[in-house]
Amino acid sequence: MNVLGFAWRSLVRQPARSTLGILGVAAVGALLFDMLLLSQGLLLSMRGLLDRMGFDVRVVSSDQFPGPGPDLDDAQTLAAQIAGLPSVRSVVTIRSESADLQRAGGESVRVTFLGVGGSTVRPWTVVSGRDIAADRELVLNAYAAEELDAAPGDAVLVKAFCFPEDTAPPQQTFRIAGIAEFLFDAPDTLGAATTADDLALACAQEAGKADFVAVVSAGDPEAAAAAISAQHPDLRAMTNEQAVGQLQQRGFTYFRQISTVLSTVTVSFALLLITVLLTVSVNQRLGEVAALRAIGFSQRRVVLDVLCESVLIVGIGGGLSLPLGWLLAQWLDGILKRMPNIPVQLHFFVFEPNALAVHALLLGATAILAAVYPMRIVARLPIAATLRNETVS
Repeated sequence: MNVLGFAWRSLVRQPARSTLGILGVAAVGALLFDMLLLSQGLLLSMRGLLDRMGFDVRVVSSDQFPGPGPDLDDAQTLAAQIAGLPSVRSVVTIRSESADLQRAGGESVRVTFLGVGGSTVRPWTVVSGRDIAADRELVLNAYAAEELDAAPGDAVLVKAFCFPEDTAPPQQTFRIAGIAEFLFDAPDTLGAATTADDLALACAQEAGKADFVAVVSAGDPEAAAAAISAQHPDLRAMTNEQAVGQLQQRGFTYFRQISTVLSTVTVSFALLLITVLLTVSVNQRLGEVAALRAIGFSQRRVVLDVLCESVLIVGIGGGLSLPLGWLLAQWLDGILKRMPNIPVQLHFFVFEPNALAVHALLLGATAILAAVYPMRIVARLPIAATLRNETVS
């Protein structure tokens, strides 16, 4: 019988202890897997959302302390200049203001009102009705449509608040073109969007203002950002990767630190659990091990038997920990996403192949380290004295 088969028979002979070890490894392995998903999950999810918007470079004001209102005053001219660069495919200006929307005879609701100008690329996905195609049209997200009890084709009155003193120009009548999904919508966040020109009309201002300019590169975001920075050194051009990097520096490292601490604790617990179980198992089988050595089993063979027991316990428990950890991650993700202003499509736990590789590596190292002390006991076992003690007792 080979070493692995012999180790399996040793585990089967002690079902209660083996089951306890496997379940313990499955529990700590699931927590370890979740911590690995958490360490980079928020950043990966944020990067995915930015990529799904269709833009890979954004241009913002270089002012570190922007005042109230849009940061870019002549965004249309800026967008036209950027669009002329060879490394740029298309450009969109984006502005965000607050506005009250009201159906005839109904109550008004406060929404975040986006104005998008330039390219036909839109930072939303229409789920019913159609996209904006004419003047004074807008799209609503599902939360705003439900709050207003409105549907595509309905007319709404729009009162925009675009000034620091919170005054509003006269109401304008808009028609709902469709219901759209905005990637960064948080639960119950009311949102609407229209063209940049129509938002300027609602604000009673000249068109051209924007919070930032979103750019679709011709294939190389780094080259596009460098070209924009060279053309406009007074502005900041950031790729999605750079934007995510800034988010990581500003506070997302908190989740990585939590992940590191909890991963260390779980691996230490698994190491202690398996070491104790194997040590107890070996101490109860010292007479058997001595007898095996006496009939010809080599020291290397009995040592490998202990190591294989550890590998089997950790391997089976580690395999069970993956589906268990994924279910636990979905539950924890739902809890964390209840925090205020967290976008619906943003996730804290995101699977990546590297997490699976690190998980297997850590559990493999745990299996080896946990077997070191029991292997030392077996390797140094005095055969004659152990057999004599077993006979006498």
